[in-house]
Amino acid sequence: MKPFQLTNDMKTMTGVFYPTGWMVLMFPGEQAARDAARRLEDDGFEGDALMLLTPGEVLRNIAGATGDDGVAPSVGSEGDTARRFAELGRQGHYALMVHAPHAADSDRAKDLLKDAPISYGQKYRKLVIEDVVE
Repeated sequence: MKPFQLTNDMKTMTGVFYPTGWMVLMFPGEQAARDAARRLEDDGFEGDALMLLTPGEVLRNIAGATGDDGVAPSVGSEGDTARRFAELGRQGHYALMVHAPHAADSDRAKDLLKDAPISYGQKYRKLVIEDVVE
């Protein structure tokens, strides 16, 4: 697992966080996120395919913290997703990003983590954000 690094290909042209091909999974604490990463690594997910984000990184980079409520104004499902990430980040939740560009990759990750304490999860596909956990 590598430290979080926000790259240009994880953002839209307007700078909104949208990492196509990645799953973003929230966990109630650092150890739960690290345990999930270890499960994925043990089953063949490469270290570069996994990134851990602290609650502060979630607020700064995913939720786009800029205002009093911690979230930049946005519309649609991207805005709803950002608000949910921000809410969990403020509660101390950690995020694990999993590079899963193909449906088989995300299905495998979901199966490996079916018993993990995921508090919220999304998969960013080309034109849609897909719920991983409801």
